[in-house]
Amino acid sequence: MNVLDSFSCKGKVALVTGGAGHQGGFGSQISEALYEAGATVYTASRNVEKLAAFTAQYPGMKFVELDLADEGSIARCIRQIISQEGKLDILVNNAVLRVPGGAWDNPMDFFDKSMHTNASGLFLITRLAAENMMKNRSGSIINIASYMGMLGLDPANYKNTGMQTDGDHFPSPIYHYEKGGMINFTRWAASVLGKYNIRVNSLSPTGFDASWQDNPSEFTRNHAQATMLGRLCNASDLKGGIVYLASEASSFVTGTNLVIDGGYSAK
Repeated sequence: MNVLDSFSCKGKVALVTGGAGHQGGFGSQISEALYEAGATVYTASRNVEKLAAFTAQYPGMKFVELDLADEGSIARCIRQIISQEGKLDILVNNAVLRVPGGAWDNPMDFFDKSMHTNASGLFLITRLAAENMMKNRSGSIINIASYMGMLGLDPANYKNTGMQTDGDHFPSPIYHYEKGGMINFTRWAASVLGKYNIRVNSLSPTGFDASWQDNPSEFTRNHAQATMLGRLCNASDLKGGIVYLASEASSFVTGTNLVIDGGYSAK
């Protein structure tokens, strides 16, 4: 196979959770990348109107309702795609519930709500997708993690922002906890699904801000300066990595965490 041909996703069916986020954000550029690589792409989230508006821009792209906090919704989402397409080749776990106002001293149910969606929901949708992939003995699962799943908070990023470490209160650890767990869940899933030729990898980006050069916040300015390339992720930075991990170009790659962070974590 020609090396460029190995990056094609033609004939593949892909599901991107949270795939219709704000324009140029992680979800939308992931959906665009797989669509541009030739896959039949389904985007999924709770907001059906937003999904319809997004997919209308891309002839042939489809959408399905999905609430990762609801076990029945997850099962219906996977069942609908398989019913319509006969298979599922690529799953990108991008959706994440951001619980607002997080702090270290919140009650347990505050954290439980986040974990129910971001951990338990992730486990279930991965299992149901993998069960279909196992029948075909082929598949690629990509978990969108974060540099925050590998590192602690850097106080320099939050200087003069009033956020996170720039104050006397302790911020919530839940996002770091969940994204770090996602990276190790990736390794675990790769270890049990490899015998079915299902590859499982994670991708860890740095922050995203499409307008960081136009009107950057103090945090955005600090964070951009901390990367080796002097900027944050833009509206296309994840596309190459996603297509690589989804396609046969990475046929011998599993259980790894692809870092796309402008060198931020290399310091």
